[in-house]
Amino acid sequence: MITLGLTGSIGMGKSTIAAMFADEGVPVWDADGAVHRLYAESQTVKDQLVAAFGDILTDGVVDRVKLSAALNGEAANFERLNAIVHPATVSDRQHFVAQHGDAPLIVVDIPLLYETGAEASLDKVLVVSAPADVQAARVLARAGMTAEKFATILARQMPDADKRARADFIIDTSQSLDDCRNAVRALIEKLA
Repeated sequence: MITLGLTGSIGMGKSTIAAMFADEGVPVWDADGAVHRLYAESQTVKDQLVAAFGDILTDGVVDRVKLSAALNGEAANFERLNAIVHPATVSDRQHFVAQHGDAPLIVVDIPLLYETGAEASLDKVLVVSAPADVQAARVLARAGMTAEKFATILARQMPDADKRARADFIIDTSQSLDDCRNAVRALIEKLA
């Protein structure tokens, strides 16, 4: 089995490419989805987050707006958050991989793959990328997104050029969806 990490900066098309792998029958684990699940279902994670950040629950689920306010953009708070959430997501990912141990290829979609050192536990890494103007247009078209928020998010992520330099494979998502799907299929054929 090959475990392929999928990553890329905000607005680069990770979700689209992950869906293409899933459409081809490849098991896909999604870090963001795992975090949402943990925020809703893991009492241990919820208890630790409340102890660290106060009243951040709404109807027994971590309220991401309240959590964001509690983080207050401070690096130390993000470190505390990651110290709680990261081990739980790693465990969730390991469980997923074990469940799909008979698959020839598994994709793990991790937006902060390099930033968290997750590449060390993977066989290969695929970076999705697009020119900066395409990325900015995609991100700024999102509801509630501002140039300031976009800049803040980018500041917490490794630069796209650095990710591409470290990647085993790159898919340029500024090309057509058909071209992207063909690139995904070619990669599956190469790895599976």
